Amino acid sequence: MTTTAFPEAGRQGLLASPARVADLYRAHLPGATRLAYLLTGDRATAEDVAQDAFLRVASRLGGLRDENAFPAYLHRAVVNGARNRARRLSLERRHASADTRVDQIPDVGARDELWHALLRLPHRQRAALVLRFYLDLSEAETAERLRCRPGTVKSAVARGLAALRADLSPEVPDA
Repeated sequence: MTTTAFPEAGRQGLLASPARVADLYRAHLPGATRLAYLLTGDRATAEDVAQDAFLRVASRLGGLRDENAFPAYLHRAVVNGARNRARRLSLERRHASADTRVDQIPDVGARDELWHALLRLPHRQRAALVLRFYLDLSEAETAERLRCRPGTVKSAVARGLAALRADLSPEVPDA
């Protein structure tokens, strides 16, 4: 006999009930949308990424028996979705015009200097910084979500912070 966190789910798993899916949606989609926003810089894109990630995770976890695992799967799906969205956008830009540079900052409206600097970081560094400092995850938890080693997270965070410092520090003219 297996014990589950949700006895009503029984053998069909955690997400068998439409009420359970609705509960998970209400509980986790706002945080997933905030995470996606920090990774993409655009509210509409973030909503799309978060909802797609939720549907992807919910449709594949019929056997999930522990609700505590759901946020980790959802965070991972959001990170992947944001990265895939950025890749598609980059590819579209390259094909749209030979003059378009891939590394241009997307027009996201009036953002402060830090926001622009964060968006200029490579995806892995940005994801590591957002997961570590916005979601306040440990290095081990961040590594798990990014599917890498804790040392890789440390390196990505250190490089991301160094890049932000360099980008944001005022240039001092030579004396």
